[in-house]
Amino acid sequence: MANCVFCKIVAGEIPSKKIYEDESVLAFYDIEPQAPVHFLVIPKDHIENAGCVTSQNSKLIAHIFEIISKLADELKLKSFRVVTNSGTDAGQTVFHLHFHVLAGGVLGAMA
Repeated sequence: MANCVFCKIVAGEIPSKKIYEDESVLAFYDIEPQAPVHFLVIPKDHIENAGCVTSQNSKLIAHIFEIISKLADELKLKSFRVVTNSGTDAGQTVFHLHFHVLAGGVLGAMA
């Protein structure tokens, strides 16, 4: 998508502090962290949100969660939260599926 900030990060048009990359997934630190550890894991292919997960792309979503687990282990995170927002009313501001991984302290209650 031409105007998608995450597609531009994947393409290297916008810099990011990458922590993981393979042929289908990119993980990078959030530029406005909401916790001591806050990174995003995204599919390189543009998928708008969780409502667009299908039987054709669900293996990619499983792979993303494998990467989240791997990174949590590498970063020695004992506890962490994974969040995705789907749609404007849920707080989604970048319309490219992404998973926030937050850790590094007591995170407090969810909304």
